[in-house]
Amino acid sequence: MATRDSWVSNLGFVLAAVGSAAGLGNIWRFPWLTAENGGSAFLVMYLLLIIGVGVPGLLAEFVLGRRGKQTPTGALRSLIGSPEGPALGSFNVVTTIVMLSFYSVVGGWILRYTLVSPVGAYFGQPAQYFGQMSYGLQAVGFHLAFLAIIAAIVFFGVSRGIERVSKVMLPAVVVLLIGLAAWTMTQPDTAAGYAFYLGFDGEYLAANFVSILGPAAGQALFTLSLGAGAMLTYASYLEDDASLPRATLVIAISNTVIGVLAGLIVIPLLFSQGIDPGQGGPGALFVALASVFGSLPGGAVVATVFFATVLLAAVTSGISLLETPVATLVDEYGVSRRRATVGVSLLIAVTGGGLALASSVFRFVSGPLVDIMLSVGLFAFLAIAGWILRTEAIEEFSAGAGRLDALATPWVMTVSWVLPVVVLFSLLSTFTSLAGISLGLNGRAVVAITGTIVCRIAVASATGD
Repeated sequence: MATRDSWVSNLGFVLAAVGSAAGLGNIWRFPWLTAENGGSAFLVMYLLLIIGVGVPGLLAEFVLGRRGKQTPTGALRSLIGSPEGPALGSFNVVTTIVMLSFYSVVGGWILRYTLVSPVGAYFGQPAQYFGQMSYGLQAVGFHLAFLAIIAAIVFFGVSRGIERVSKVMLPAVVVLLIGLAAWTMTQPDTAAGYAFYLGFDGEYLAANFVSILGPAAGQALFTLSLGAGAMLTYASYLEDDASLPRATLVIAISNTVIGVLAGLIVIPLLFSQGIDPGQGGPGALFVALASVFGSLPGGAVVATVFFATVLLAAVTSGISLLETPVATLVDEYGVSRRRATVGVSLLIAVTGGGLALASSVFRFVSGPLVDIMLSVGLFAFLAIAGWILRTEAIEEFSAGAGRLDALATPWVMTVSWVLPVVVLFSLLSTFTSLAGISLGLNGRAVVAITGTIVCRIAVASATGD
């Protein structure tokens, strides 16, 4: 079997993990979901879910990754010792392939906008420009170009490829975002945008709680790369003395800051030009912001810097998604990293190319389907960490944790009972929304609690616990 790579330093792991989380989920997906779901109401819900679900859920995935020392398929096989382990691991690998298939299409959009921004090619008719390039053969071509970039990085491995690139790209993303956010504050008529984004609207949140919960939960999982096995894979390269709780907090906080910064740029700029930020869906970043850049002095320079920033963030996330299926081939089947990278990239070239040709399928895959797959994956990780490996999970939490070791028991209690209910509740919200079923807040809560208890009994019966 091929020799397994590892991180050169814990800092490299943290930067790579933050880079995985702080990508298109923050800069492309977060602003338009925030705008479509009430601005500050969505932000509040999202932040609560990051704290209450994201942090302990991310820690659960890290615990399983370092404990298993392999990618999802091998790690879960060795940890739970049943056929369900490899099956779940395979599901995780499929999830990363599905995610990267649409992710690479959006990465292609960003690559194109970065290249044409210096000449303002889309300034005159932004909606028409996006409509012509977002789907079709041109979109396929740029999808392939973006995929080639991340494949080249993964090709060189964890320490020589992913870690080296993350140490440069992530700080660059943060610096550029801070600069753009500061510049946005100098633009006229942005006050309404800041009020919409930062001014708490409790009445709107109360009236739309159920409709906001689903997208906010999906975004919290998506932006932290939870449930797909990417973070599990990254943690499998960690040394035993690394503090998982400390790394989790740093990653979650850094990721959230980057998302909030993106919102401080996009939403006020839209308001400054009188553009409804809630319109446009996935294309909002490109169509609405293009109108803003086109009307500003020096707009071509600002647009180039902005899309270059988004491109850097997209690359850091893309490499984590590609790493999971590549590392699975390396670990499970002894395939060389180079051959595995080429093989998986060819597969995603085909699947992503299909999405780039069908807008309706793209919207379904990038929205509800991914939210469902991530929720199912995270629920399984929580069940394994909290129900099946409870003692081992606490030991792994405590290894290298220092003073944070005192949080081990509260963490495992949260993972065992609170988070499964929340994840099932959000999963129900997505399903009922797709099916057009009105279950109601109380109905969903009852089903989520009952479902968690039933699953816990089934797991206890199967494991003899």
